[in-house]
Amino acid sequence: MKTIIIILSLFISLNVLAHGGGGFKHSDIFKTLGPNDKVAILMVHFGTTHDDTRALTIDAINKKVAQTFPGVEVREAYTSRMIMRRLKEKGITKPNPTEAMNKLIADGYTHLILQPTNIIEGIEMEALQKEVASYQTKFKDIRLGTALLHSPEDYQAVVKAIAASIKDKEKGDCVFVCHGTYHPANSTYGMLDYVMKAQGHKNYHVGTIEGYPTMDDVIRELEANKAKEITLVPFMFVAGDHAKNDIAGDWKDELEKKGYKVNVLLKGLGEYPAIQELFIQHVKFATKHQREDITVKKKKYEKTDDID
Repeated sequence: MKTIIIILSLFISLNVLAHGGGGFKHSDIFKTLGPNDKVAILMVHFGTTHDDTRALTIDAINKKVAQTFPGVEVREAYTSRMIMRRLKEKGITKPNPTEAMNKLIADGYTHLILQPTNIIEGIEMEALQKEVASYQTKFKDIRLGTALLHSPEDYQAVVKAIAASIKDKEKGDCVFVCHGTYHPANSTYGMLDYVMKAQGHKNYHVGTIEGYPTMDDVIRELEANKAKEITLVPFMFVAGDHAKNDIAGDWKDELEKKGYKVNVLLKGLGEYPAIQELFIQHVKFATKHQREDITVKKKKYEKTDDID
């Protein structure tokens, strides 16, 4: 086991930048393990009640993470209590993060990396951060990975990955339909649209179901582009209720009424290998970095300009 961990640590060091910055400091979790310590990875998903998309997204990335980190325990948790309740009615039980962490502690795990499959740093991430904070003293080392879109580099990598993934599948202008949120992180979608166009995808547009930009905003862009045919692309980890009902249903119907020929690429982001790989890169980053405590950093600034 110890040999596997050493080899794994060396492998990861070749794939992840070995320095901090951007709110993180370098710290290799595998190098902190004592002789009796155990490390685990907890994949945290919003969840879905749709068996088809779960197999292609959640189950698929859980398996890929386990393959990437041989010898490391990989478990899962769901954050949507509504989805968990509906699944339980069907005889499927999924733990929430608190339950999963309690079980890991009971099983003797001392070090933990949680990696969410959230797309933005919104309300779900905020709730998860609070849960993780309450367990800081219960693990020797506990780390929370970032959402898919966190740093400017993430946006650039995601746009390149999705553009390559849908190449030859898109027809006309592409409308990426996101969930949307009342959380300030809704601004993520504006930046996503900007980065798409900055990378030369003038026919890419971002809209949201429950936030901004709205369908009307998207239509204005389509009109400016003189678009006749469009492809709707769910910008969500799973292609569940929102993708099947709101995107393939309501959005498609409304846009067809406007005279557009509408195609739907009914795949969740979690189905694309390139996107799965980006989430795995986030896990690797978390194994090598810890989030910086801004209050500690401010105290150091009281005494010196050099805090590295």
